[in-house]
Amino acid sequence: MTTPARSSWAQALSPEWLPSFTAVPRAAFLPELMWPFDMDAATSVPVSRADDPDAWYGYADADVPVVTQWDDGQHTGRAPGHVSTSSASMPSVVFRMLRDLDVRPGDRALEIGTGTGWNAALLAHRVGAENVVTVEVDEAVADRARVALERFGAAVRVVHGDGYAGYAERAPYDRIIATAGLRRIPYAWVEQTRPGGLIVAPWGTHYGNGDGVARLVVAAEGASASGHFTGPVEFMKLRAQRLAPIDHDAYVTGDRDASSSALTEADVLGDDRFSPQRFVTGLRVPHCHHVVAPRGDGSQPVWFYGLTDRSWACALFRDGDTTRVWQSGPRRLWDEVEAAQRWWEERGRPGHERFGVTVTAEGQEAWVDDPAGAWAV
Repeated sequence: MTTPARSSWAQALSPEWLPSFTAVPRAAFLPELMWPFDMDAATSVPVSRADDPDAWYGYADADVPVVTQWDDGQHTGRAPGHVSTSSASMPSVVFRMLRDLDVRPGDRALEIGTGTGWNAALLAHRVGAENVVTVEVDEAVADRARVALERFGAAVRVVHGDGYAGYAERAPYDRIIATAGLRRIPYAWVEQTRPGGLIVAPWGTHYGNGDGVARLVVAAEGASASGHFTGPVEFMKLRAQRLAPIDHDAYVTGDRDASSSALTEADVLGDDRFSPQRFVTGLRVPHCHHVVAPRGDGSQPVWFYGLTDRSWACALFRDGDTTRVWQSGPRRLWDEVEAAQRWWEERGRPGHERFGVTVTAEGQEAWVDDPAGAWAV
């Protein structure tokens, strides 16, 4: 899990969480062999406490994400695996989300995604271990976290199960927090949260890997939850909601239409993967996934794939030249991307914080500024 560089400890660590941060070190929950993300090298690196304790503790205390499992536990050896599937999040992100959760001493809290157990231990320090339940889908990860929590003296309830269903046995909760990226927020969480309670979860669309932290308030009648996003993040996705790999060759066959566009690379991609353009396009162009291909010879290809049919588009952004476009299939995906960009410009280029999401028994809707103008996502 990574986050924009603009996040900082000073912004994330609010005064009420300082005692917990001091009392509950992340190092107590990290494995002997871990893979922190080296910001300078832009890659995960293996670090062993036995071989290099100084480096291990340095990374444990650093504001970097640390991978603790690869390939759903099938990985062996020291080298990084193919897909990171469990981690300890950047501390700045952990405390930013805990700040959004606004948890109070004595609150009953449900965590979705136990991981190392560090986040659950922080919650336990603030509200009491007896008030925290944490759910983990991976049995081996849950077992390791349970041992770490018990060893640390924070004996919260660790449940091996699918967090998408919540945990009704201890409901209702005052707060629910998820530490995995979601593409649909389950209504079960709304049902298991008391009216006026909060749900904090990373949420996004299959357009890309980026998420926004949704902070939802459960309505007085308990039938819905709604709220704004507090900022961008990127989390490992809930296992049940991962996007299957795109088979490029199955899409790009047959005839295609060629055209040009006035949109530039910056218009569509923004400054980085956390730019609002990508988040907005995902909201406005449903059931679509984009891939930024490697840049070469002053050109940047970006591919768009329909997820309900074989529609596709490709935009080739060229330095100092007109953007070339090809598209094929029942949907004109590039036309939809252009329309999304116009929509965003017409509303003053809103950032993540102006958007929100509402969850009901019927599904979920996104909106900008006012839920009255919501649309299904």
